[in-house]
Amino acid sequence: MIKSKLSIALLMASSLPIGMQANNIIESGDTSRVYDIDEVVVIDQPKEAFRLRQQPLSSTSFNGDLIRSLNVQDVRNLSVFVPSFSMPEYGSRYTSSIYMRGIGSRVYSPAVGIYVDGMPILSKSAFNFHTYDIDRIDVLHGPQGTLYGMNTEGGLIRLYSRNPFQYQGTDVKLSIGSKLHRQIEASHYEKLNDKMAFSVAGFYGGQNGFFRNQYDGSHADLINEFGGKGRFLWRPTDRLNFDFITDYQYTRQNGFPYGQVVTEDELSSATITSPLYGLKAGTQSPNQNRQGNYRRNFINTGLGIKYAGNGFDINSMTSWQFLRDYMLMDIDYRPQDFMHLTQRQLGNTVTEELSIKSRNNSKWHWTFGAFGSYQWLKTTAPVYFDQDMNSYLSKKITDYAYNGMLNAMARGMAQRLIAGGMSEELANKTARASTAAAIAAAGGVNINMTMDPVPGIFRTPTLNLGVYHESNIELTDRLMATLGLRYDYSRVSIDYETSARVALQESVMGITINPVITSALKHSEHDNFKQFLPKLGLTYRLQDGSNVYATWSKGYRAGGYNFEMFSDVLQTETSQAANKARADVDIAHDEAYYERIAKTIEYKPETSWNYEVGTHLNLLNNQLHLDLAAYYMQIRNQQLSVMAGNYGFGRVMTNAGRSHSCGLEATLRGVALDNKLSYGLSYGFTSAQFDEYKDSIAGVGTVDYKDKRVPFVPQHTLGANADYRIDVDPAALLDPSNRFHLRSVTVGLNLSAQGKTYWDEQNSIGQNFYAVLGAHADADFGPLHVNLWVRNLTDTKYNSFAVQSAATGTRYTFAQMGNPFQMGVDFRVHF
Repeated sequence: MIKSKLSIALLMASSLPIGMQANNIIESGDTSRVYDIDEVVVIDQPKEAFRLRQQPLSSTSFNGDLIRSLNVQDVRNLSVFVPSFSMPEYGSRYTSSIYMRGIGSRVYSPAVGIYVDGMPILSKSAFNFHTYDIDRIDVLHGPQGTLYGMNTEGGLIRLYSRNPFQYQGTDVKLSIGSKLHRQIEASHYEKLNDKMAFSVAGFYGGQNGFFRNQYDGSHADLINEFGGKGRFLWRPTDRLNFDFITDYQYTRQNGFPYGQVVTEDELSSATITSPLYGLKAGTQSPNQNRQGNYRRNFINTGLGIKYAGNGFDINSMTSWQFLRDYMLMDIDYRPQDFMHLTQRQLGNTVTEELSIKSRNNSKWHWTFGAFGSYQWLKTTAPVYFDQDMNSYLSKKITDYAYNGMLNAMARGMAQRLIAGGMSEELANKTARASTAAAIAAAGGVNINMTMDPVPGIFRTPTLNLGVYHESNIELTDRLMATLGLRYDYSRVSIDYETSARVALQESVMGITINPVITSALKHSEHDNFKQFLPKLGLTYRLQDGSNVYATWSKGYRAGGYNFEMFSDVLQTETSQAANKARADVDIAHDEAYYERIAKTIEYKPETSWNYEVGTHLNLLNNQLHLDLAAYYMQIRNQQLSVMAGNYGFGRVMTNAGRSHSCGLEATLRGVALDNKLSYGLSYGFTSAQFDEYKDSIAGVGTVDYKDKRVPFVPQHTLGANADYRIDVDPAALLDPSNRFHLRSVTVGLNLSAQGKTYWDEQNSIGQNFYAVLGAHADADFGPLHVNLWVRNLTDTKYNSFAVQSAATGTRYTFAQMGNPFQMGVDFRVHF
């Protein structure tokens, strides 16, 4: 079955012009030619010995021109043009779900790493940020653990800022569009002399958003953000380089605009008094009594040092990241006042990496390195049980107490009536009626339950250490072997302190009591994880710089502890005690209980064995670059984000026993018509399924997910773009007096598509395959560019995310709709 899927995908890919746009195209007379982006936008790599398309891996690269052509504002916009890669746009900047090749995560340990100017971003809460002043972005597909360590099992994203040694001047961009989209960016690059250069940049961006909260009419996805960055480069000698960079961003936004998904079946049975009456099937506008919002301060600072020795380079990168944020979420997503939570994070991360690599013409190219990081993270996350939730819980416990009394009393009366000669059926009926009347006459049963907010303070420090080596050995003029190994050690800890208090007002057949139930949890746990991450690759060089390759490698994601589920644990515990409470109860916890808690909140490391074959082809005298890759991954203990057990009050990470992922990736970049036409298309096919995964669901029992598709992973991804340049007055390029004379107009189209994507393990809800069309027209006036752009030209309706919640006692599905049609214009000036 897997082979047939791969064969079909391979035939599809071979018959279509697939690939990514080449954006740095160097004209050479009257012939068209496309170059590798890392040939043109040269970045000094401290670990790799070869350009990306010369290595045994699949990758996709973009430079600044293509990033602007695709109107990319952050990595989410770019992901749709990378095969087998998905970073959906939903929630808020806090949301940073990334999926590649069938693995990914919504919380805790990421499956894809992010590096910015050589600095690793270790906090997943900081993955989603505004991108500007960017010269190049690389996306490496598949495990990169040998050189980059844990949490790069699915791949790696590398972003690089412009280098003021290579680019000088001042750039200003002003953007305005529908939905009051507004943005301004300004940057200055200056080379002081041959030894020193610097750059400074800043931005402000905002948008009123696309969705209204029906509850109060507020903009449900309003956003404002700003930031600034600075960079200083110093080359005191020909051998020694220093590179200091600092970047700050602040975000303030409304978020989580999730609306209820209503089906045709639900509408057909809705009565005139139902809140569903009169609605249309599909995802509704958000309707939440508390508007979710998110605020974040983030600083990323680093110092890179390079020493060029005789035949070797030594590189050091020291970085520090600071994160302080705040989130409010209405976690029942409904207009009723059931529950909400707030969360504050305070994090500091320090990293240091030291590497040494060969720089010579020998047949052995080697790299050695060591990496260390320590992350401090304090999370304060109280959960609030509001009026409607307390009413719901009061009714549940009242019904529990009433039915228990009714059944017990009626059972005894019925036995006496049967003994007196009455039939069993009539005795039971008479007994229940008489008992109900007696209970009502005595005052009935009424229990009011008030659950106080559940506070939570969680400290989760993480230590990570790694040493690695990689060799590239040229066995012959055409055959190269790649051998790599990394030893990775991590220590994860959790120090938690949380509690619950439930006040009961019980009136039972004239007897009134007011018991209070309390429970407090305070404990520490830690665990250590050790992994060897090997890599083996073979590359065979063909004519014209082409090659074929095969790799085998191990991927790894660290384990850890869930803390979002503690409110669920405490709610379950106190509700059970409330059912029997006749006096104040303080629930005690011994070491055995804390051991059970530790097993409940922990999740295991995820590992995978990965097999890949591929090729990088330069065709038609370098007018086309075609990259193909096929892969198969055997995954153990796959980490999945699910809603917490009984009530679904928070997201938790769990492990599936075994799963697999296989697929095909294909990209093509091409130019034609004397470099006036540039085009590309990327396609990814992913089949990710569970092989062994059973779960226990309350009220249902054991559920077997074998052969179900892994959720949040699109089966197909497709991205295409084409730009055509119309030369209006090329002679103006040679006339300095015509600074703002129209040189050319570039018109372009881009298409992104993906699906089908399932949103749950049972594959009961999902998004079918859909496509979104964009367009732009850029007028080049020399120093001034005016770019008119359109997103979602056809106003395609789709969901970018969906989740199920049973916080109100009934399971509902909520989703965020994809962004609709939007248009705007950018003005860019360089001087």
